[in-house]
Amino acid sequence: MLVKSQIKLTRSLQQKKYRNQHGLFFVEGKKTVQELFAANLKPHKVYCLDSKKLDVSAAKVEQVTLTELRQMSYLKNPPGVLAVFHIPKKTILNYSDWMVALDDVRDPGNMGTIIRLCDWFGISHIICSKSTVDCYNPKVLQATMGSIARVNVHYVDLNDFLRKSEIPIYGAFMDGVSVYETKLSKKGILVMGNEAHGISNEVRTLISQEMCIPQFGNKTTESLNVATATAILLNEVRRG
Repeated sequence: MLVKSQIKLTRSLQQKKYRNQHGLFFVEGKKTVQELFAANLKPHKVYCLDSKKLDVSAAKVEQVTLTELRQMSYLKNPPGVLAVFHIPKKTILNYSDWMVALDDVRDPGNMGTIIRLCDWFGISHIICSKSTVDCYNPKVLQATMGSIARVNVHYVDLNDFLRKSEIPIYGAFMDGVSVYETKLSKKGILVMGNEAHGISNEVRTLISQEMCIPQFGNKTTESLNVATATAILLNEVRRG
């Protein structure tokens, strides 16, 4: 039986301030847990309904009841495995390739999908404004499907970071030049903006090339979802 302190700690990790305080985060689901183990993230504790069905090191695994798992989980129907990991140290930025910058992206689902897209397209670093949703938010982690283990997410003063950049900066705008007519460099920073307001005016002044995804359909459609737009633009980046 779990002690109350274990349940209390894990539940507290649903909030950013406690994740930062303890240097821990949690994920749920067998596939995601095993991916994070495979990526050599340091486990704090693993809780599961049936330890025999989990292919990870047994040293940190504790079998629990469904009631206990529900007390720790943020999901209505827990998938049967919940693992607490130490937040990894960030790696040094690699300026020899593309990276994505997020200006005040707030939706956890969008954030998680963008992390997964960066993993798919081989983008190792995401640079975030400090107001962008925390990458260790449980809803974000659920959407990454384990990609958080392979993508480095950095929270910085975005204006200052872009101001000091020595590689081209591209931004997504409704009124930019078509991405299909834009000559993309071999390395650069792709800036994506807030779901409702796009890229802020302050960040816009620092962008070298404004580009858009041309609209072919009904003009009443206001804009693309930020994660969808990121997918299209990263495809063009990698297509060269």
